[in-house]
Amino acid sequence: MRIHMICVGQRPPEWVTLAYQDYAQRLPHGCSLHLVEIPTPKRGRNPDLDRLRREEGTAMLAAIPANCLTIALDLTGSDWDSVGLSRRLSDWMHSGRDVALLIGGPDGLTRECLERAELKWSLSRLTLPHALVRVVVAEQLYRAWSILQGHPYHR
Repeated sequence: MRIHMICVGQRPPEWVTLAYQDYAQRLPHGCSLHLVEIPTPKRGRNPDLDRLRREEGTAMLAAIPANCLTIALDLTGSDWDSVGLSRRLSDWMHSGRDVALLIGGPDGLTRECLERAELKWSLSRLTLPHALVRVVVAEQLYRAWSILQGHPYHR
């Protein structure tokens, strides 16, 4: 199974890239994490935020590979604990489908992205910087995988 993390934003701070890569590289080939970065549209002095979000959303939807289970990371989603996420990860791995995780930019996901998603996942009720979300998600996926393997990482 391949997990496609589709994120708005390019060139995050170096520490974000290093932390994401650290966790992504820990996952095995059978549960690999693949980052797809969607460029953030240029914002002028008085940006039309709705138009910019639509552009981001259109690009995100186009980046979802065929037949993927699509999951939107959104404040309105379900909050899963680590053991619950590991159960879901096991289900995803046995489903025969890849997974696409949609992580919006500073203005969130479009209605179309939320409607396309089969599941919605909320990491926290806190507002997190969107670059940090990719690190948190990568770490939690590694933690969920380690739980399934009986690895001591999760204690």
